[in-house]
Amino acid sequence: MQYKASMERIEELLPLVTDATPLTDRNLVELELLSNLVADYDEERYPINTPSLAEILKLKMYEKSLTQTMLSEIIGVSPSRISEYLTGKSEPTLKIARLICVKLDISSNIVLGI
Repeated sequence: MQYKASMERIEELLPLVTDATPLTDRNLVELELLSNLVADYDEERYPINTPSLAEILKLKMYEKSLTQTMLSEIIGVSPSRISEYLTGKSEPTLKIARLICVKLDISSNIVLGI
């Protein structure tokens, strides 16, 4: 119930605050405090984890309408190797990880599991 009330109050405060609002304004101070509390609560209760390589590959395949065979040709590995990446049974070599990053425009942090 406090979460809902906080969100409602934030919605009430948003139109009252602009970039020109002085830092000492009561509405701005309250908005900042409530926003920080809600953000902390959300991060604790509903953390957003970094997606796995398999999840990102599946997403990219969907976005680009690629089959496993098509993806294997783009990256230069066998379709069975792509299957292993998608199921998490195997990780790409550094050379293949680099190709995945470049060819599919995926962050190296995700491909390398950082």
